[in-house]
Amino acid sequence: MNKNDLIGAVAASSGLSKNDASGAVEGVFDAITNALSSGDEVRLVGFGTFSVAKRKASTGRNPRTGEPMTIKASNQPKFKAGKGLKDSVN
Repeated sequence: MNKNDLIGAVAASSGLSKNDASGAVEGVFDAITNALSSGDEVRLVGFGTFSVAKRKASTGRNPRTGEPMTIKASNQPKFKAGKGLKDSVN
């Protein structure tokens, strides 16, 4: 399922027009992105938790030359599925 499929599914299940459903889906994505950007986490009970994981700097190897190189520290988005989501998949 891609974004357009998701918008279509939201429109069908909620009775909204595709334009309204598109705005709703975009709004949810923007809200999650803004919360993670500011360092907050987003908990959706029964669905899961979006959070930010901090990766430490590390040393890797350039695959072409084999030379060691440093990998910068970074923040990575992370999602942990909730019990309701896990149970519905299994």
